[in-house]
Amino acid sequence: MSTLRTFVITLLVIGLSSPGWAADQAQPAEGKAAESKPIPKAYLWSGTGMFVGGMAVGLYAFIHNKNGQFPGQDEYYATEFSLSAASREKVFHLAKDAGYFKGDFDYKDHPVASTGKKTLAFADKSRHFQTAYNYSENKSIQELTALFQGISGTIQHGRKLQFLRRFDKLGLEAELKGMEDENNSHFLAELQIISPILNTIADDSAIMNIARQRARRLLAKIGPE
Repeated sequence: MSTLRTFVITLLVIGLSSPGWAADQAQPAEGKAAESKPIPKAYLWSGTGMFVGGMAVGLYAFIHNKNGQFPGQDEYYATEFSLSAASREKVFHLAKDAGYFKGDFDYKDHPVASTGKKTLAFADKSRHFQTAYNYSENKSIQELTALFQGISGTIQHGRKLQFLRRFDKLGLEAELKGMEDENNSHFLAELQIISPILNTIADDSAIMNIARQRARRLLAKIGPE
């Protein structure tokens, strides 16, 4: 795992919003590709954030590169995307099971290795709860963390694929092989977020056939929306 991905994952921040709150929000057009856009000032922090509203939209941000310690990466990055129906349902089911994050879920029985501070938050028109933790024994918290870590990993790989296709096509095969291994080990989630770049690679005759085949296999893993 690269230094960049490790850093991003250990500073994961997740925001959840109930379907009722998000019903008033504008929804993205069906099939709309992920796109970059500026991050609102209120969302500027070190790490990553994903906000689920109406069980549909996410905002992802990586903004801790002011000193350029990660070459080739922007100071910040944001993208909107649609979660699959299965993940949308899972997010809100797990949030409910965890009491919408009201309380302290951090494990304190004995010291454990630091995996980075993580925060889960829930907000709707009548309540706002959040909890911060390094490690939690709560199964719902663990599943939510794993899901959003998988999404974070998918988005980071998608950015790397875009970079390699532009500047180092020969490097695509190794990156895609690593993605296949991670996906087979359930370390990636929501591959449809990066389907545009996977399709571009699969259809590009200037790219090695083995890399194009790997891209097609990853596309085949994408389930129904």
